[in-house]
Amino acid sequence: MLLRQLFDEATWTYTYLLADEQSKEAVIIDAVVEQVERDVKLIEELGLTLKYAIDTHVHADHITGSGLLRERTGCQTGVAASEHVECVDMHLREGDELRFGAHTLRVLETPGHTSGCLSFVTDGMVFTGDALFIRGCGRTDFQAGNADTLYASITEKLYALPDDTLVYPGHDYKGMMVSTIAEEKAHNPRVKLGRQGFVDLMNNLNLPMPKRIHEAVPANLKCGLNKES
Repeated sequence: MLLRQLFDEATWTYTYLLADEQSKEAVIIDAVVEQVERDVKLIEELGLTLKYAIDTHVHADHITGSGLLRERTGCQTGVAASEHVECVDMHLREGDELRFGAHTLRVLETPGHTSGCLSFVTDGMVFTGDALFIRGCGRTDFQAGNADTLYASITEKLYALPDDTLVYPGHDYKGMMVSTIAEEKAHNPRVKLGRQGFVDLMNNLNLPMPKRIHEAVPANLKCGLNKES
């Protein structure tokens, strides 16, 4: 499988481009609207056909590029069914499978950062969005987030994956790019606190709201477009 990990410096966001090297069918995860030109150019250079543009959740810190990628490439878009985003083509649920060439991306529901977070599993890799970071996790204090729910998502869903599963997060703020499930079990300081310690920590972070939340969330409910489509 071809994998490209792309970065948006303004929002510390990772975008992932995955492709089957034989059929050239591709998936992009968590595209950023300001980086769509970069992504389209790369897709064209690699001779790929973008089949899906999917998001791990309705983001509060950046505007998705999925709607614009659909306009540019004809791909299908998708986000969690629980988010009720009417403009997407696919309302994704636990156990759904997205096939691209010989590969399959399996959907895990991993809520807690927000009420509608998904992770995507394929070929010994998991793309965790904001549910699990490298040595951290996403905050739980907006968009119906819940610390206890996130702890369950991490320990019962993500930590149930094989230990050698590669963890690709939605963001990183310290220059880390990839981890493993075994590493996070051993070294993730928040999760190692145990359920009550984790909940107490997450409920008392007292972080400022994301700078673009009032712009990003409404835009992302419209697939990142300024129109109903």
